[in-house]
Amino acid sequence: MIELDHLTKTFGPKTAVNDVTFTVSKGEVLGFLGPNGAGKTTTMRMITGFLAPSAGTARVCGHDVRTNPVRVKSSLGYLPEGAPAWPDMTPDTFLHFAANIRGFSGKDATNRVSAAAEKANLFGVMAQPIGTLSKGYKRRVGLAQALLHDPAVLIMDEPTDGLDPNQKHEVRKLIDAMRGEKAIIVSTHILEEVEAVCSRAVVIAGGRVVADETPAELEARSERHNGVWVGVDGDLATAQALLDSLAEIARVEIDGDRLFCVSRNRGPIANAVSQCLRDNSLNITSLQLERGRLDDVFRAITQGRTAPRAGGANA
Repeated sequence: MIELDHLTKTFGPKTAVNDVTFTVSKGEVLGFLGPNGAGKTTTMRMITGFLAPSAGTARVCGHDVRTNPVRVKSSLGYLPEGAPAWPDMTPDTFLHFAANIRGFSGKDATNRVSAAAEKANLFGVMAQPIGTLSKGYKRRVGLAQALLHDPAVLIMDEPTDGLDPNQKHEVRKLIDAMRGEKAIIVSTHILEEVEAVCSRAVVIAGGRVVADETPAELEARSERHNGVWVGVDGDLATAQALLDSLAEIARVEIDGDRLFCVSRNRGPIANAVSQCLRDNSLNITSLQLERGRLDDVFRAITQGRTAPRAGGANA
């Protein structure tokens, strides 16, 4: 439903997006990640027809952004960065205005505004000027605008920016509820967002795609993947020395009242850890597996360092 084909954008001598190619299918929620200035927003502006590509193209529901931009815009909902809206309008008048632009009128427009407001949880502020709303509510007005016409494709730039934890949870539930019937791109720098709602992640750095994997596959690149947190009833230094001798373990760190065991090849080590401690009559008080940390992997691959895949293969 979304196809990027060698998409490139230059601004004078600067290449902001460099030969980006990927697809998003119906039912997928794609996390689009990258550091500031990586090219995320520029890429989304090209997909939505806000910016023309310098080379390559993008297609939305089969419609090319170069040759059929109006059909592209009718097929997608877009929540841009900052969610701009007229401050003197109320959410009600702004959403009716957006509905009219989309070609809806009368009862149909009213029903669509009501449905979008309900999804974005706006009913308490529908008559209040947008300029007086909090950042979180302004973001929700922008989200309602993107959902108004029930698009097949949804592209959201930092959808939970400015929201409190309860509001973030509501938006994540909404994204999860829509995933079966839409193709969704969520651009974010909040890695917990990827873990919470995304089925796949594309990481961009310096305008290029540097990773395209599931969140679990990215976590598996972390040095801490399959590591083990363990608490013992006894001397931590003794337990550390015993575990350090195991071939499967790269090193053992003392962290407060627990030990953290780093797997040598990010393979499973929990059984070896527990067996070693039991064989030496050390009582285990707690044992917890570490999936890996996306922030470690994100820093590695966006700073040009290698974040190897599980089993020892490099990125």
